[in-house]
Amino acid sequence: MPHELFIYNTLTRKKEKFEPLVPGHVGLYVCGPTVYGDPHLGHARPGVVYDVFVRLMKDLGYKVRYVRNITDVGHLESDADDGEDKIAKKARLEELEPMEIVQHYTIRYHKAMEQLNTLPPSIEPRASGHITEQIAMVQQILDAGMAYEVNGSVYFDIEAYSKKHNYGVLSGRILEDLQVQTRDLEGGEDKRSPYDFALWKKAAPEHIMRWPSPWSDGFPGWHLECSVMSSKYLGQVFDIHGGGMDLLFPHHECELAQNTVTRGKDSIRYWMHNNLITINGQKMGKSLGNFITLEELFSGNHPLLSQPFSPMTIRFFILQAHYRGPLDFSDQALVAAQTGLRRLLRGETQLDKITTDPKATVSKEWQDIEARTYAALCDDLNTPVALAALFEMVTLIHTVAASNQPMAPQDKERAIGLYRRVVQGVLGLEEEQNRDRMPMIEGLVEMILEYRTQARSRKDWDTSDKIRDSLSGLGIHIKDAAEKTEWDIE
Repeated sequence: MPHELFIYNTLTRKKEKFEPLVPGHVGLYVCGPTVYGDPHLGHARPGVVYDVFVRLMKDLGYKVRYVRNITDVGHLESDADDGEDKIAKKARLEELEPMEIVQHYTIRYHKAMEQLNTLPPSIEPRASGHITEQIAMVQQILDAGMAYEVNGSVYFDIEAYSKKHNYGVLSGRILEDLQVQTRDLEGGEDKRSPYDFALWKKAAPEHIMRWPSPWSDGFPGWHLECSVMSSKYLGQVFDIHGGGMDLLFPHHECELAQNTVTRGKDSIRYWMHNNLITINGQKMGKSLGNFITLEELFSGNHPLLSQPFSPMTIRFFILQAHYRGPLDFSDQALVAAQTGLRRLLRGETQLDKITTDPKATVSKEWQDIEARTYAALCDDLNTPVALAALFEMVTLIHTVAASNQPMAPQDKERAIGLYRRVVQGVLGLEEEQNRDRMPMIEGLVEMILEYRTQARSRKDWDTSDKIRDSLSGLGIHIKDAAEKTEWDIE
C-alpha cells in the first residue's frame, strides 16, 4: 500500500500500524442500531465515521468486507437481565408485530444513512436471523464450564472466567471494583453474582419474542449476537471491530469474553471506538429533552434549531472532530459547519474557472497539501487535520484565481484529484441537493454584480452598498478586486 495506516487500538491503548490478517483484505465488523425508534444524531456519528474509514481503506487499495448488524431482539431497557425487550415493548404500545416495528425503523435508518451519503455495508445481518447459531454458542460456553443454567435462563459466569482470563481488559475495569460497585439488579436473583450477564433468558408468558431452546422458550442475551455474526461472516479471527464508546462496557467486554471462551482467544485484532455526541455539554437523551432525530435536523423542526440543516452539513459537522474526541452539538456549531462546507465545495467551482498553461511553474504547495491530507487520514482517521489541509487548498485556489494567472496542468490535475478522491471520495462530501440550480444562481449573482459595477462606475455608492449589503444578507460575500469583483457563498 502507498500509505501506512495507523489505528488506535482500544485493547492495547495505543496507536498501531494496521497490518491485515490477509494482505490487501480487511474484515470490519461494526455494531449497528437497535431498530425501535427513529434514527437520531447519535446514529449519525458511527454511521459517518465508519463509512469514511471504509472509503479510506478502499482508496488505499484494500478490499473491504464491511459487516454491520441490526439488533432486532434481546436488547433490554436497562443493564438488568430482566424486563421488556425494547422492540417488543414498542410493538405492544403500537399494537403491531415486533417484526413490523423492526422493518419500519430499519427502512427509516437506511433512508437516513443514504441521505448522509454513507455506503451500505457488504453484509447486514439481523440478530433474529441467527438464533440457531446463538443457541449453539450458549451450549459451547456451557460445555466449557463458563456458564450456568438457572430456571431456564443461562448466565455467563464471570468469576469462573476470571480464574483463567482477564475480564475487564478491554474497558480497563477491574473485577474487584465491579464486585463493590455492582448494584443488585432487577431480575438478578437467579444469578450467582450480580455482574454475570445473560446468554439466554427464559421468556415470561407475556413476552412476545421467543424461540425454543434446550433450556426454555426464550430469547438470546444482547451481547451474544455480535460474537455469533462476526465469526460467521468474518471468520474466527478478523481484523477490526468498531462501535460507539458507550458499547465498550458492558457490551464489547462481554463479547470479548464470549469470543475468548469459544475461540480460545480474543479473535479481534483491532478494537475501534468512536466517541459520543453531546448537546450543549450534556449527554443526549430523551429524558433531558435534548434528543434530536435526523429528520428533525433535516427539517429544522426542533426548538434547539434555528433552521433546517442538510445531511451534508451534518456529515461535515461530524468530520470536523476526531472520531475518538468529544463532539458537542449546538445550533451555532451547525451554522458554522454549513458555512465551512459551502466554502470547501465552492473552491472546486472556483478551480474549474482557472486556466492552465504548460509553461506555468509547477508549485510544490499542491503536492504538500495532498501529502499532509493523506498523512492525517492515515493517522488514525484524523479528519479535522485533513480538513485543515484541504482548506489551505481552498485558500490557494482563491489566491491563484485572484491573480488571473494560469496554473500548471499538473497542479490543477492534483487539485481536482483531491476533490474527486478525498473530498467526494473518502470524506463523502458532495454538493447540496440544489446543486442542479447552481449554474442559474451563479448567473444571477454575476448579473447583479455587473449592475453593481455599473453603479460604481457612475460613483453611485448608495446603490453599490445596497447591493453588497443585500447579497451579504443572503450569505453571499463579495470582494472588490482590481479588475473584477470576486464573490463566494459564506
